[in-house]
Amino acid sequence: MFSVLKSDKPKMPTAETALPGRDQELPVADANIVTGNPMKGPFPAHLEVAIFGMGCFWGAERLFWKAPGIYSTAVGYAGGLTKNPTYREVCSGMTGHAEVVLVVFDPAVTTYSALLKLFWENHDPTQGMRQGNDVGTQYRSVLFARTPEQLETAKHSREEYNAALKAAGQASVTTEITEAPEFFYAEDFHQQYLQKNPDGYCGLGGTGVSCPGM
Repeated sequence: MFSVLKSDKPKMPTAETALPGRDQELPVADANIVTGNPMKGPFPAHLEVAIFGMGCFWGAERLFWKAPGIYSTAVGYAGGLTKNPTYREVCSGMTGHAEVVLVVFDPAVTTYSALLKLFWENHDPTQGMRQGNDVGTQYRSVLFARTPEQLETAKHSREEYNAALKAAGQASVTTEITEAPEFFYAEDFHQQYLQKNPDGYCGLGGTGVSCPGM
């Protein structure tokens, strides 16, 4: 994944140093080109929403839109200080945002726990402010919970996966788990990027350790 204006040392900006952003949202298409369903809510009441950050959001979004029970996906930015940031601003390291995927799913078909299994097993959650060769605050591993139940489940799954990694002789989980902050949609260019560009960059790569009990 290409980057511009990247900071030499990945660290979170402060409220005083973060870029200011803008009031207007970045425009995106109405519908996800893979599922055909809306990328923006309000979504049908029987659906649930989850937010995952596992490095470059191009490959992460494809991982989730291929999963059973997915109504829609969208990529964006969350967890930082800048309002409605651009990709260029996020890559500067001066917004504090992580690249994330908004996943809208049908709990009658799949579960948040099943999506967490995809999350843990398809990236390396031990690397801090990076994912493979992608280095920067925007590539950190994050789980942003939309409900108290998601928060509890996510924290429990982190404990389970951390134990599995330890048993395999690997490093500890660095994944950030918090209540979901505001989600800002990324530019339309990035939405369903690997559907539009099948040979495009995908940085996903797991640890080889299975997630137990999920």
